[in-house]
Amino acid sequence: MISTLTPLLPGFASLDWLESTGSSNVDLIQRVRQSDAPPLPWLLGAESQSSARGRAGRPWQNTPGSTLMFSCAFAVDLPMAELPGLSPVMGIAACEALRNLLCDQPADDTKKLPERRLQLKWPNDLLWDRAKLAGILVEAANKPGSNKPVIVAGIGLNLKNAAALSAALGREIADWSQISTIAAPHIVASIAQAWSCAIVEYAAGGYGAFSARFDQVDALAGHQVDVTDKGHILQTGRASGTDSTGRLLVKTAQGISAIMVGDISIRPTSSQSAYESLS
Repeated sequence: MISTLTPLLPGFASLDWLESTGSSNVDLIQRVRQSDAPPLPWLLGAESQSSARGRAGRPWQNTPGSTLMFSCAFAVDLPMAELPGLSPVMGIAACEALRNLLCDQPADDTKKLPERRLQLKWPNDLLWDRAKLAGILVEAANKPGSNKPVIVAGIGLNLKNAAALSAALGREIADWSQISTIAAPHIVASIAQAWSCAIVEYAAGGYGAFSARFDQVDALAGHQVDVTDKGHILQTGRASGTDSTGRLLVKTAQGISAIMVGDISIRPTSSQSAYESLS
């Protein structure tokens, strides 16, 4: 993997790929906190991760070879208050990167361009035909003696075994083998490069430059959704894009609510069973 990635990612100061680890995000965060840490950016991947996590600390199930898992660390010149917007930004960038890989593939019998079947469920889950393909976790850490944060973004993308995962989890799961034969190193390089560019763009202009791009990949647009936290429905409304800081806008009977990135998840209402796979 590394021999293929090195020429594809010349701007990365550190590239590593392990047989196994606990969590590539945790590994990079720990490296950030070391006083002798090398220059950024870094990329770390692993064939399997025993403590991989999704949003809200949820475990990410994986077996060796079934999931493409890697993390990147980037220096950012931003105050902590502006970091939450990076969660949807990294989702947008990853979705666009994979769409670009797919854009040369012919349309299938659905007459829908392959890349358009790939969408983003706010803030950063990637869906293929509304079945979950990948999840992204964005975290922040500080280098010793510095008040500038380092952003660590990790992704877990299903490579195979979608049918078994769907049966085990009770919801539709997608995998890359259903979509394309494009090899893993090119997926990694495309997403890592897209993240690197997105960090620079966000630092320069905030979320404003990404709002219209979100609309192009938004899986929830116009759908009735439940805003839930730990299984409890907080409010119900219609998903209506994002605001100037990357928060999801939900139009409810009381008006427009802006949903923060955090433990809150977005699920279609129970009356819309056709979209239950979005959870």
